[in-house]
Amino acid sequence: MTEKILRSRESILGVQISALNLEQAESAIAQWVSQGAKHYACITTVHGVMECQRDPRLLEIYNASGLAAADGMPLVWILRARGHTSITRVYGPDLMINICRSSVDRGDRHFLYGGAPGVADSLAHTLVDSLDGIQIVGTHSPPFHKLTEAEDREIVSKINSAQPDIVWVGLGTPKQERWMAEHLELLNSSALVGVGAAFDFLSGTKAQAPRWMQQNGLEWMFRLATEPRRLWKRYLIYNPWFLYKLGIEAVRSR
Repeated sequence: MTEKILRSRESILGVQISALNLEQAESAIAQWVSQGAKHYACITTVHGVMECQRDPRLLEIYNASGLAAADGMPLVWILRARGHTSITRVYGPDLMINICRSSVDRGDRHFLYGGAPGVADSLAHTLVDSLDGIQIVGTHSPPFHKLTEAEDREIVSKINSAQPDIVWVGLGTPKQERWMAEHLELLNSSALVGVGAAFDFLSGTKAQAPRWMQQNGLEWMFRLATEPRRLWKRYLIYNPWFLYKLGIEAVRSR
């Protein structure tokens, strides 16, 4: 992974998206660990881009990340149209399982932070059962309420005591991005990676869309059908708003 590739970003509605593919994202995170660097990675969807439109601080967090990879086919299509022909979708569950698999030989240590009660533990068991030699050194599913300072200090101490190289954060956007930015300097880990629903998908708690739907930008239909009450706003309001904002940006650029 060259620094040139890692720095290559394209602005989509002000969010600096990293123009890289899945293998390059994996390499970048492995490089952070091997060099003892401290970065966080945002795995970015249209939802994340649109949250940034109404939250200037969140936009700063995305743009200060070590990488902000495109986990959404609309973002991939836009970047390809701008000449980044080698870009692929960096799907959170694929990124996580691939890095966990390749980390066995490197001896990297992993901590799972997030998910509903029991999900992180379930995922840990799944990873240990499927990847011989993987080092899952801790898990924690935080409560849904806003953490007190004492609770937060206790969590930071728990993670640091486990000495992970990579902290996987499954809190959902935008909560996970804010958490990573706030805790980057408090944690001793080299990499914090926000993977959203990957905890649910890889543990089997929730069903994943068929691969053909994922590859053709139709995953949103599957997820909306399975969780309409929770996700209707994300897909039926944010997606049209995204297209509208892109159109306005295109007109202004001309």
